[in-house]
Amino acid sequence: MDLSVNLAPSHKVELLLRNPIMTASGTFSNGLELASHYDIDALGAIVSKGTTLQPRRGNPTPRTVETPAGMINAIGFQNIGVTALVRDIAPIWERWGVPAIANIMGYTREEYGQLAARLDGVPGIAGLEVNISCPNVEAGGLEFGQDAQAAAGVVREVAANTSLPFLVKLTPSVADIRPIAEAVARAGAHAITVANTIPAMAIDVKRRRPVIPNGFGGLSGPAIKPIAIRHVFLSSGVVDIPVVASGGIMSGMDAVEFIMAGASAVQIGTATFLDPGAPWRILAELEAWCAAEGVQHLDEIRGVARRD
Repeated sequence: MDLSVNLAPSHKVELLLRNPIMTASGTFSNGLELASHYDIDALGAIVSKGTTLQPRRGNPTPRTVETPAGMINAIGFQNIGVTALVRDIAPIWERWGVPAIANIMGYTREEYGQLAARLDGVPGIAGLEVNISCPNVEAGGLEFGQDAQAAAGVVREVAANTSLPFLVKLTPSVADIRPIAEAVARAGAHAITVANTIPAMAIDVKRRRPVIPNGFGGLSGPAIKPIAIRHVFLSSGVVDIPVVASGGIMSGMDAVEFIMAGASAVQIGTATFLDPGAPWRILAELEAWCAAEGVQHLDEIRGVARRD
């Protein structure tokens, strides 16, 4: 059985994963903690915590709240900043066999370019994931990913400043994800991640105030899975680059469902808060299903839901 995936077939340097199971940005830290308890090299790839030019302390607590079928988070992009990532984390990644992908976030197009340049050629970093769900301060706070032209501008800026293969993480906060997917693909993205969390909130009825101090956060977990599957199904139908699914994947069967919708790989996020070993468990479940169904390669089932 060969479950390997190439997330950058159009790039001169392949982004080859031994299997399609990835960790999702912001849910796995930078992988160091769980690497001491699990075989990190058994996964397809890890994705770093979102990285900005300068360190960020994040939002005031509480920053998470459970929902009936998931969780809302408003971490506020807390991270150590790109300098510390290069100095302290990348050398550890270099010793691992699993590809490490650095997730980057900027508030202007130029910031994305600066981050890409800072990470270009750094040993231990196999690729980038460009989060365009950030507010564009030059456009009054509108997310880069909600406007095809703005999204494409970020992609071109990143492409001009890195030799690394890169994914673009799309926002689900659009009526139709297809124009955004097409725009970033045309601009030079090697793959897309579909998608990020969905804006949401919860009210503390005793306090009569939002649970999260700044009001809103991002909903993740099983509650958003049907929405994410639709986004994957739609986007994979209009681009010829790999689609990485993210949104409510809790089991191997969930992974199969997303692959059948058109995904090349899947990211495990909220599941790891319930079970830190979820990525490894989901991989084992996926392998068991493929063996039982006689599936030797994921190409046999990828996108099968749209086939006649």
